[in-house]
Amino acid sequence: MNHDLPALIARLRAFSGLTHKRDIQQVAQQLRDAWPNPTPNGDDCALIPDGSGYKLLAMEGFINRFVAEDPWFAGWCGVMVNLSDIAAMGGRPLAVVNALWDDALPHAEQILQGMAAASRAYQVPVVGGHTNLRSDQPQLAVAVLGETTHPLSSFAVQPGQTLMVAINLHGRWHPPGYNWDAATHADPLALRQALSLLPAMADEGFIQAAKDISQAGLAGTLVMMLESSGLGAGLDLTQIPIPAGVELEQWLCAFPSFGFLLAVEPQHCDEVAARFARCAISCAAVGQFTAERKLIMQYRQQHACYWDLAQQPLTGMNNH
Repeated sequence: MNHDLPALIARLRAFSGLTHKRDIQQVAQQLRDAWPNPTPNGDDCALIPDGSGYKLLAMEGFINRFVAEDPWFAGWCGVMVNLSDIAAMGGRPLAVVNALWDDALPHAEQILQGMAAASRAYQVPVVGGHTNLRSDQPQLAVAVLGETTHPLSSFAVQPGQTLMVAINLHGRWHPPGYNWDAATHADPLALRQALSLLPAMADEGFIQAAKDISQAGLAGTLVMMLESSGLGAGLDLTQIPIPAGVELEQWLCAFPSFGFLLAVEPQHCDEVAARFARCAISCAAVGQFTAERKLIMQYRQQHACYWDLAQQPLTGMNNH
């Protein structure tokens, strides 16, 4: 299918998963008077100095309707998405905690069963949490603690580095919405091996930064990465790995289960792609980071600006 790039960009910018990220800048300023943080906010995890290394702390809350209508999958995702955030920072997970509210025990049990299944698949223990079974509606938040000695950070991206995308295309849509499920039916060993690639390559210096593709979609997540780094990028839409039978616009809005944006020095791109390929993960160079704070999309012979961070912040999280 051929796309009119400006029209595609307009639809992507109206995507609800992206607009939710704008809420961050509306509330973040209320924390200006909190005790100072030694590392900047804006990455996938909090980075906490700990001796010769760092602890990582990630947390995710879920939309109430999703938790109410799809409890088992919500529980699974509570673990999975936080583990992806830990991996995106070059970390290895240590433990999971949750906060669960519900109005019915059978429903709450389905949420916890989903969490337990993900805990077994990824071999990360659930060590505690908070439970309230007298709420007026189901609600779920999950946090994961991890650690790293070679942290990856969006704040470290440099102009001239290659933008790569690594995505597991072996999945199926999990309706409603744009959830691509490449995890719940996968071999657990394969899931663990794929996640372990990021901290391993961080330790070896093959990856300079990474960001987990979130509900904001690939393009929206890239804007957040650029916002932290104070940079821009060129993105060639034709180079993005896409599952057979899936439309580009759908895929750019998708939450892909296992999907990461990577900043890689050009001389390491072939090795990074080969490492992912050995774990059946599609990985490709799709662009380059630039000094100008714009995300420029290319589709065949068309070029257009998707986002100009000099004119419009998204989350407002940057130190530049």
